[in-house]
Amino acid sequence: MTSMTPEGLGDWAGPILAGALTTVQIAVLAYAIGLLLGLLGAGARLSPWAPLRGLATAYSTLIRAVPELLLIILLYYAGAQALDALLARLDMAGAVQITGFATAVGVLAFVQGAYMTEVFRAAILAIPHGQLEAADAYGFSRWTRFHRIVLPGMLPNALPGMSNLWLILIKDTALISVIGFNELFFTIQQAAASSRAYFLFYAAAGVIYLLMTLTSTALFARLERHVRRGQPTEA
Repeated sequence: MTSMTPEGLGDWAGPILAGALTTVQIAVLAYAIGLLLGLLGAGARLSPWAPLRGLATAYSTLIRAVPELLLIILLYYAGAQALDALLARLDMAGAVQITGFATAVGVLAFVQGAYMTEVFRAAILAIPHGQLEAADAYGFSRWTRFHRIVLPGMLPNALPGMSNLWLILIKDTALISVIGFNELFFTIQQAAASSRAYFLFYAAAGVIYLLMTLTSTALFARLERHVRRGQPTEA
C-alpha cells in the first residue's frame, strides 16, 4: 500500500503533475474555441436577421440551462453511439473514435461559447453607438469595423466576464473525471483511493487548483490594465 505520509504524495507527484498539465491543455483549448463560438454567437444575437438571432438565442439559453456533467455524459456515451451508427451506414465503422480528451474540449468549449455569447453581446452593446455610426460613415468594411472599432471597444467591458469564465472553466475540467479521463482530479481520486490518504491528496488538489486560479487572476488583471490604458480611472 502507498504510504499515507508526504512520501506517499511524492510517489504520485509525476502523475499528478501530468494530470495538471492535461487540465491546463483542456482548459486552454476549450477556452480558445469558446471565444470563437462566443464571437459568432454574439454576432448572431445582434443580427437583424430574425432566424439567425433566434438560433443564437436558443443556443445560449439551452446550453446554459443544461448541467455540464449531463452534456459530458451525453456526448461521450450517446454521441459515441450515434457516431458509430452513422459510420456503420457509411461503411466506415471504427474509422473515428471519440476520445476523452476530445469530449472534454468539445463539451467545455460548447458550454463556454454559450456564456461567452452573452458576455460579448453585452460588451458590444456597451460601445457608444456614435463610434459605430462614424465607422459606417467612413465606409469601413465589416472586418475593419470589427477590429478597429468593435474589438477595442468591447474588450475592456468583456474582460471581467472572460476572466470569470476562465476560472469557472478550470474548475469544470474536474467533471471530466466521470468518463475516466486522466486529468488532475481523476488522478487525485486514484491516488487517494490507492493510499487511503484522502485528506492529503484532496488538499493537494485544492492547492493546485488555487495556484492555477491565483495565477490566472493575476494575468487577467494585468491584461485588463493594459487594455484600459489611457482610459480615465475611478477615484
